[in-house]
Amino acid sequence: MTENDRNHAKDLTTMTTPTTPVTSAPLDAERTDLLDQLTAARAALLTTVRGLGDEQAAERPTAGALCLGGLVKHVASMEQAWLRFVVEGPSAMRYDLPEGVTWQDFAAGTAREYPQWAIDHQLDFQLLPGESLDGIVARYAEVAARTAEIIATVPDLSATHPLPEAPWNEPGAVRSVRRVLTHLIAETAQHAGHADILRETLDGQKSS
Repeated sequence: MTENDRNHAKDLTTMTTPTTPVTSAPLDAERTDLLDQLTAARAALLTTVRGLGDEQAAERPTAGALCLGGLVKHVASMEQAWLRFVVEGPSAMRYDLPEGVTWQDFAAGTAREYPQWAIDHQLDFQLLPGESLDGIVARYAEVAARTAEIIATVPDLSATHPLPEAPWNEPGAVRSVRRVLTHLIAETAQHAGHADILRETLDGQKSS
């Protein structure tokens, strides 16, 4: 991350967010590099919502169902969930189904009832009544601050937890803290690319 990138990220996150706690011990080089990359990906995403009002942030300017406010909201939830996994293990990301509902029903869209985690996942992609873009960005900064705290204090980046049972997770698979961070970097950067397209479609503004 260049000095310009650092300053840009700082500008984005300090506009509407609380102060990030400062850890007492310096981070090692690997943790610093990983967190810098995640910070850069977050900054790229937040650049795409700069200057928007709530109505624009809730618009769906493409043929898909994505909106800019929903993307930021989703990425914040995703990061929060994965860092809970780092601390708590697979119990933090349970994918239980209601009694009598199978994964085949779920995938086909024919389930008689849907679990709350799936409903919450869908709602995360929307800017709901009563929500504001400023509030979502502020929450994202709080999630980012908590991520920094956890990564600064976790004893070993190689420590692993088993992934929760779900059709998209290989049985017996594990994920290390390091792998969680690289996953978050990749996912955040990917959604920043989606957001670039949405913003340019919305009002012609380019983030780069």
